[in-house]
Amino acid sequence: MAFYAAVVMLLALPGLGHSSDGVRTYPLSGAQDLLDVKVKSESAEYKGRKAVRVTKESFGDGFALLKNSDFQDGTIEVDLAVKITNVPPGARMPGFAGIAFRARADASHYELFYLRPGNSQSENQVMRNHSVQYTATPDFGWYELRRRWPWAYEAYADLQLETWTKVKIEVAGRTARLYLNGSTKPSLIVDGMKGEDLHGAIGLWTSPGEESYFSNLKITPATPQPIRNGGEAAGTWDVKSGTDAAGPVDGSLKLKRDGKKVTGTWSGTFGAEQPVSGTWRDGYVELTFPGMWPKELDGAPGEVTLTFAGWIDENAASGRMKVEGRADGQWTAKRR
Repeated sequence: MAFYAAVVMLLALPGLGHSSDGVRTYPLSGAQDLLDVKVKSESAEYKGRKAVRVTKESFGDGFALLKNSDFQDGTIEVDLAVKITNVPPGARMPGFAGIAFRARADASHYELFYLRPGNSQSENQVMRNHSVQYTATPDFGWYELRRRWPWAYEAYADLQLETWTKVKIEVAGRTARLYLNGSTKPSLIVDGMKGEDLHGAIGLWTSPGEESYFSNLKITPATPQPIRNGGEAAGTWDVKSGTDAAGPVDGSLKLKRDGKKVTGTWSGTFGAEQPVSGTWRDGYVELTFPGMWPKELDGAPGEVTLTFAGWIDENAASGRMKVEGRADGQWTAKRR
């Protein structure tokens, strides 16, 4: 408890460059604005500029937490670079560095964008596609997101190891966009971020076996989107979605909730009165049901499994959907 109280006190200290409109700038020429959580941060000079070097001894959750950074919506900008220092025999080390946000002080929950610069230069196209990544701790790490939702939460970007990269993250409600090196086009868009918390601290994130450098951090807050967690799943929902292969997938969900368990039926594209099962967590749902792939669509007719995942905000819902092995897309719903 004493440690947690100290963390709260430190986070409340005033930051550098605090302007009247709420914009905060941190040169990060030293570690005085940081609180280390299972990492080590220290002053450094890298590639001709003063910076903070963040290193980590072992795998697991942790970052250098920025004091006085209770962030919900807005923009985070920073320059970062990665230098690999230790590659175990037989291992592949692409480098990892990023920005955590909406983080709890103990690193148990946070959203994260990070870069893998070494993957960007690979001759293997699959590896190249793993250059930038979104995750949400504790339940949605890279492995789960990659296997369950391939290509939705990572992408290719042109990156280099041991080179300063400009990173900008725009956050608005449950959507975040990652921009690199001054581009006006995002390298990665995440609709329906999966983190449990709507606000929290900002952290400088790294991985073992490397040195991660950070400088010129700027936080520009925005008016928070009018959303809140805890949306109720029970009821009848009219659903519309678009996919990359099946065209529109429309229908209705009739749902009941018992604690974290959701049951009900689906009627619409792919079948009528199909049994639905799933989970609910503070307004976030994952729903699965069977159906039949119709003969008028590309591909052989047959049984399929559909999954809808996303957030409920009062009488509206949205998120990602997929027809396993056939199609991917996004869905929206309105409560009747």
